[in-house]
Amino acid sequence: MQQRRPNFLCSLSLISQGILSLFGCDSVLAQSAGSKEPIRPANMIAEVEFNDGFLHHSGGSRIDVSRFNKGNLALPGNYRVDLYVNQAPSGKAEVILRQVGGDLRNVQPCMNTALLERIGVDLTKLSPEAQALLQSADKAEGACALMPDLVEGASAIFDNGELRLDVSVPQKAMMRSARGYVDPKHWDDGITAAMLQYNANAYRSENLGSSSVHAYLGLNAGFNVGPWRFRHSGSLNYSNSSMKYQSTQTNARRSIASIKSQVVLGESFTDGALFDSVGLRGVQLSTDDRMYPESQRGYAPIVRGIANSNARVQIRQGGNIIYETTVSPGPFEINDLYATGYGGDLVVTVTEADGSTHASRVPYAAAVNALRPGVTRYAAAVGQYHNPLVKSRPMMAQATIQHGFSNLVTGYGGAVMAQGYFAAQGGVALNTAFGAIGADVTQSFARFPNAPARSGQSARLSFSKLITPTNTNIAVAAYRYSTSGYLGMADAMLLRDVDSNLGVAMNGTPRGRLQMTLNQSLRPGYGSFYLSGTTQNYWNRNGTDTQFQAGYNNQYKRLTYGVSASRELNLNTRKWDTRVMLNLGIPLGKSAHAPYSNTSVQYDSRGATSLQQAVTGTVGEDNAFAYGMNVDVNRDRGGSTAIGAHASYAAPVATFNGSVSKSNYYSQASAGMSGGIVAYSGGVAFTPIIGETMAIVEADGASGAQVVNGSGLRVDPWGHAVVSSLSPFARNQVEVDPKGLPMNVELKSTTQQTAPTAGAVVRMKFETDHAGRAAVLRVKTIDGEPLPFGSEVLDASGDSVGTVAQGGRIIVRGLKSDSGVLSVVLDAAKGQACKVSYALPKEERNKSGGFALADGTCN
Repeated sequence: MQQRRPNFLCSLSLISQGILSLFGCDSVLAQSAGSKEPIRPANMIAEVEFNDGFLHHSGGSRIDVSRFNKGNLALPGNYRVDLYVNQAPSGKAEVILRQVGGDLRNVQPCMNTALLERIGVDLTKLSPEAQALLQSADKAEGACALMPDLVEGASAIFDNGELRLDVSVPQKAMMRSARGYVDPKHWDDGITAAMLQYNANAYRSENLGSSSVHAYLGLNAGFNVGPWRFRHSGSLNYSNSSMKYQSTQTNARRSIASIKSQVVLGESFTDGALFDSVGLRGVQLSTDDRMYPESQRGYAPIVRGIANSNARVQIRQGGNIIYETTVSPGPFEINDLYATGYGGDLVVTVTEADGSTHASRVPYAAAVNALRPGVTRYAAAVGQYHNPLVKSRPMMAQATIQHGFSNLVTGYGGAVMAQGYFAAQGGVALNTAFGAIGADVTQSFARFPNAPARSGQSARLSFSKLITPTNTNIAVAAYRYSTSGYLGMADAMLLRDVDSNLGVAMNGTPRGRLQMTLNQSLRPGYGSFYLSGTTQNYWNRNGTDTQFQAGYNNQYKRLTYGVSASRELNLNTRKWDTRVMLNLGIPLGKSAHAPYSNTSVQYDSRGATSLQQAVTGTVGEDNAFAYGMNVDVNRDRGGSTAIGAHASYAAPVATFNGSVSKSNYYSQASAGMSGGIVAYSGGVAFTPIIGETMAIVEADGASGAQVVNGSGLRVDPWGHAVVSSLSPFARNQVEVDPKGLPMNVELKSTTQQTAPTAGAVVRMKFETDHAGRAAVLRVKTIDGEPLPFGSEVLDASGDSVGTVAQGGRIIVRGLKSDSGVLSVVLDAAKGQACKVSYALPKEERNKSGGFALADGTCN
């Protein structure tokens, strides 16, 4: 059966639900057969009676509407509905309605195994009779298992007007599982596929006669076979005639559902939950929290900063370049980093158009390690230590374990060892009413070829809390104190490398470190502010390194304003710079594509003041084209003025961007391109974005249809679309909006669900039906009068294909040929009907889907 869709006349403004029924708007166009069989309340049937005195055709006779006195009935067929389980919304679902018995009014929603599992019914609690009925419904064509027959006390009520299915199930018959739980037997490893994500960026600048060219190509390549995921990530960097490729990770991994873990072979990073995250070439086996419903997923911080021009931003972690992009002048925010490990600070370097650079360090630490009672999390790693900043590659091993003993107490500990190094840690996390508090102590021992051995302790106290009354979110607040002999793994390996080559000791080992990330929402109308930063001092080195980012934002009517401040290390002068910026923003119009004006004034500790004025906007369907222009007036360096522009275009296959700027002292230009390719047995699909876990939508003939899972995502001319944002091990719903489809193409279903494993590429085929042509027929009776309003129209097979609308017009769909004969039912009770011959104009080549127009006479 095809899915029922309201026809064209459903959009007309009518004064009665009964009149809507005349157009087939989710109503049954049939009389009651007079059966006395009891009807379960599945369709919310309401007995009504219409006054036909308001309806006349031009001949003056009244129209018989008695057949619509049976309420808002539904025709048998497939429906896409909003599913509500025990009054709680549960997404969308496909449901089949079938007529039960001889009464045309008794149209009921039919249950099957997939729908019951979707609802959450525990199938093991069904009676033997109910299980047999369910198996019959799954196998036999046309069989219908009703909800009350399967579960005692349950009901399924279909609201035809709202396209909503309300299911009520006694709690004892429901599965006892955590919210969002998906049985591992439904996890999908996906198909064999290859994928490539690329991010290319070229940057050229000239400054006082000297020029430099930088280019970056970031690659994430992968290949899936069954449950195995083969991945490689790296970057090709070009700078002033020097080119270098840097490999970040190359590994093979797979999920092991039976122990809720993941194994990784090759290059990766250790779990930084307890010890600092370090690079490893070897084997890791660790708990995958994503296999637990509603559990904590991977963490990556938001990187914020301020750019004075069209600047290049580079982010490193552990010596590896993990992200690079070009930003426009003013504050910027990067919130789409991949989680390469649970810990390891990020070094953010901003290179301005004039060649100056400044850097900041963003804390990247795990939150307090509290777990639920009875939950155990572990990680074990064996292999070769890997750090591009260190030449030595000693073998190493690390093991950690965490266990939730109660709601209050979580214990954790672990050990890490390598050539000449050993460290052990023990700690406890308390989940108190005052917040999550963690305390641990680490003991380290290190030996060196040409320097004395060192040993020491490091104590850490961490805190995390959402203060509900004030809505203050303290994401991470931690203090660590280390004795002079303590060394972390990374510092020990660096010191060993220096000692082995130069025979000198490294001064300035960390002593005390305080870090904090805070977000505060104020009362409505008072805005919000954020604060993040670190301060650290050292042994055998004077001074304290303090850096921070802070800001306040608010809105007054259409005006947004904010102030931000930061303290960063200027890599050119090796001095710390403090910057303060005031921002004002307002839309220049009320239309959807109205430009947006942003004005900012910046002052730094060197005494420089600058004024920036920028105008940005978007153009086109789905805001695919974005642009911006800016002017920068700087009082530094004797005064300078710079102008610039940037633009980007999100095409169906890739995203393109570029920027130019020029001032008294420099000129700059950049161009970039990013996107992805997925190849599989069904062809090749291009996409502007590739995520870790994806779905390939196949919908033959549905070119241009929107996939609601992504902004601007549409089916391409080859019938493909890539949904790149699926959540692994969770139930994901992928929906194709039929709006915009040719009138001769119908989707048999518009939603599908999948629960992919991590890194899977799932193939989702949406069946389409080329249903024939759609037409508007202007028909009159043999006397020249319009046909009676609301009369049903049948094709040669006796199937209903439309209804007579105002003025005798007939809206029909699914015509299999360009010419034929239709029947118009004038009076069903008396068997009166007339026939109309039609001949549609030939369909233009490469153009299809619109309404054809034709005239006819009903004889």
